[in-house]
Amino acid sequence: MSRMTPFSSPLLLGFDAMEKTLERLAKSGDSYPPYNIERLSGADGKTERLRITLAVAGFAESDLDVTTEENQLVVRGRQNDETEREFLHRGIAARQFQRCFVLADGMRVIAAELKNGLLSIDLDRPESERLVRKINISVKD
Repeated sequence: MSRMTPFSSPLLLGFDAMEKTLERLAKSGDSYPPYNIERLSGADGKTERLRITLAVAGFAESDLDVTTEENQLVVRGRQNDETEREFLHRGIAARQFQRCFVLADGMRVIAAELKNGLLSIDLDRPESERLVRKINISVKD
């Protein structure tokens, strides 16, 4: 028996990638590092931007990697465990993380800034052109 999905309608063509993205999102359960997503208005009052802010205390700029891969924003953090230190108590562990955000078509990363243990990543989506194209119909005998 095949399972029914929201995208199994014959009217929704070419949404296979979106269905896989939704399945991937449902499986992600790690909540580290915590993050905020804000909507910011542009200087002209119309343009909208998004800002993702991740709490990455203890990570240096060299420990962080921000990339876009296909339609995903991927933030990775790697801390090296310093072995020459002797801890009497260790409550802050050196840990690694990977946090992925799925981006809509046309979204682009403008800037990333690390300040006071917060990594802020600004995104925008330029206004797309509305394109109407006439499709010619050929007649075959």
